Amino acid sequence: LEPEEGMRICDPTVGSGGMLIECAHYVERHKGNPKNLSLYGQEKNIGTWGICKMNMLLHGYPDADIRKGDTIREPKLLVDGQLMLFDRVIANPPFSLDKWGTEVAENDGFGRFRHGVPPKTRGDFAFVQHMVSTLNQKGKLGVVVPHGVLFRGAAEGKIRENMINEDLIEAVIGLPANLFYGTGIPAAILVMNKDKPAQRKKKILFINSSEEYLEGKNQNHLRDQDIHKIVKAYHDYVADDKYAKVVDIAEISGNDYNLNISRYVDNSPEEEQIDIKTAVKELHEIEARRRVVEEKMNKYLEELGL
Repeated sequence: LEPEEGMRICDPTVGSGGMLIECAHYVERHKGNPKNLSLYGQEKNIGTWGICKMNMLLHGYPDADIRKGDTIREPKLLVDGQLMLFDRVIANPPFSLDKWGTEVAENDGFGRFRHGVPPKTRGDFAFVQHMVSTLNQKGKLGVVVPHGVLFRGAAEGKIRENMINEDLIEAVIGLPANLFYGTGIPAAILVMNKDKPAQRKKKILFINSSEEYLEGKNQNHLRDQDIHKIVKAYHDYVADDKYAKVVDIAEISGNDYNLNISRYVDNSPEEEQIDIKTAVKELHEIEARRRVVEEKMNKYLEELGL
């Protein structure tokens, strides 16, 4: 997402604050002053909220504005009663959260659910829509989601359709399985952009990096080379055989707005080509050897009187 000095950045499911701190480190690595970032977050769990506040202090960001509360039911980052807007929004929300707050969605005072109300047992799109609603007109977001978000139908399918038709989604990045603590299922990153460059409008980039990782005993890891490959593919925004593909929204709509990555980028190994003539010849040779062995075996059995 390339955060820059002077930006306002938010993580609405901030946890212990690691993603915000990494944004600050990114700015520092790119010769910017991370002290000129405005960092914001909200966390529901009071213990985790306390850890985040301490983490920000220990890393030198005491001015980070970290609020305590339920992001969906009671968003706290407001200006004059309206949602605060940000240049960058990042999050790794809880996957498919049950009882996420559907009771507030129908009459949400902040207009966050204009693309549709998610099912009450799966809150993935509740967090995504909250994030979209907090982007300014040039804002970008990155959110980690389970793969079901990419293809499930019914209410989620309609939300996805509306977001695609609004041309919000810039990239869908498939990650390896077992990357995240507490879940072994593979995840994806949705990159959404309120200000797509002209050459990216009405298009979505699919990146399939599911096989690019270092296998660990309890958890897999992305190596520097894996991260670099993903970042390069996103910047290049061109096709890369078995790894990346740029797809027109018209094609996606023809696929019922399905964003399943393997539909567009199949990275499974190619089946070995079989030469039929060679295979038949080998079969005949094996059959001939079988007959020779069988004749020898029968001869030995006769000598034994069997």
